[in-house]
Amino acid sequence: MSDKLSQLIRQRGAIRKVGIIGMGYVGIPAAMLQADVPSIEKVYGFQRASVNSGYKIAMLNRGECPLRGIEPGLDDLIKKVVTGNKFECTSDYSRISELDAVCLAIQTPFANPKDLIPDLGALTDGLRNVGKYLKPGMLVVLESTITPGTTAVLAREILEKESGLIAGEDFALAHAPERVMVGRLLQNIQEHDRCVGGIDDVSTARAVELYAPILTRGDVIPMSATEAEITKTCENTLRDLQIAAANQLALYCEAMGINFYNVRTGVDSLKGEGITRAMLWPGAGVGGHCLTKDTYHLERGMHMLGGDRLDYPENEESLYVLARHINDFMPHHMLTLTKDALHTGSLKGKKIALLGWAFMANTNDARNTPSEAYYHLAKDEGAEIRIHDVWVKSFPEIPDLELTRTIGETVKGSDVVIVLTNHREYTSLDAAALKAMTGKEHPAIIDGRNVITPDAFLDAGWIYRGIGRGDKNNLS
Repeated sequence: MSDKLSQLIRQRGAIRKVGIIGMGYVGIPAAMLQADVPSIEKVYGFQRASVNSGYKIAMLNRGECPLRGIEPGLDDLIKKVVTGNKFECTSDYSRISELDAVCLAIQTPFANPKDLIPDLGALTDGLRNVGKYLKPGMLVVLESTITPGTTAVLAREILEKESGLIAGEDFALAHAPERVMVGRLLQNIQEHDRCVGGIDDVSTARAVELYAPILTRGDVIPMSATEAEITKTCENTLRDLQIAAANQLALYCEAMGINFYNVRTGVDSLKGEGITRAMLWPGAGVGGHCLTKDTYHLERGMHMLGGDRLDYPENEESLYVLARHINDFMPHHMLTLTKDALHTGSLKGKKIALLGWAFMANTNDARNTPSEAYYHLAKDEGAEIRIHDVWVKSFPEIPDLELTRTIGETVKGSDVVIVLTNHREYTSLDAAALKAMTGKEHPAIIDGRNVITPDAFLDAGWIYRGIGRGDKNNLS
């Protein structure tokens, strides 16, 4: 514990000015909730004025939300804090020098998961910007999901080099990972317990002071920075593992001619003290920024911090990495179902209507979407593909990709319709009407999200295939 840091923090007083670097799905709601705390005088949202995301600065300063999708309460909260002059978005990182605390909510993807080396370019740029303007007594918090050990090593080194200050003596440093899901961002930040870990006790206490006021139901759980890093990567890894377990059972049920969803209901019915058997849902694949990479952050952290001490079955693959591979396989399985429904070994010249590009229902979040994986697989086989998604408006990663405006336009002339996202627009598709739109006598439909009723489509003359529907997949 540093007496010098404690004294600097006492001299600085309560946290009144806060900065959030990264105006995305985590940074925007976090900034608005901080700005809504009565004791906070000002919150600055830092956003690069880049071609792809610079538009967010003007939108936020007008009190508008740049995130599409249903986010209860977020639009109103943005208007409130902007109108009240408690929030401002800027690309001027020199304003960091005015702050008491600054948080980094920046993506940390893996360019190639096989080499277990993450792309920390954006995070290190953010840390350098903080370090340039860091002042004694300030608090720096990493909210990004990161490889265990990053806060205490990489972040510390960059901040100290850029500032000339010493972490734990001149400034506080901590990790407080976000625990949010698109569609309930504000609720998650306020109600989920918050793990807060500093590189020392003084840093932890200062970070607790920052986060406690925004929690309405959740509690702050103090721990070390590395423990907080492991907690976040582990909880996402476990969710990915649960999804993989459901996906594997769905594949088993298909092979055995069984309805997975009946089995799931049976398994879920076992309840009682100390009994936990609830299963998640299978599907066409796992997307998003977190689950697709956090397993690799955990694996990398283990290799860096304890790989030479690990006692594990020899030559056995990590259970967590295997689960990741199963979930990555599901778009390939969707391709198999497509070929099976069309009774063909090749998709060359086949017309496919792809319904849903976002990875999550009723949002525009298309980060690492399984739809893109399926698209490339089918495209490589020579299929002609049209895409429909009312939530997603553009494809930054695939600029020449185009959306059709209506479902009718998308499915016209299609040999097969693929449901890859459970948007509300697809949960009430009419079998007869949709078939008429295709103009085909016996079109195929592949349900990757269990959103349609198989019998209705079979009765209307469709060829049906669905994830986990072994009881129906061989009836047409």
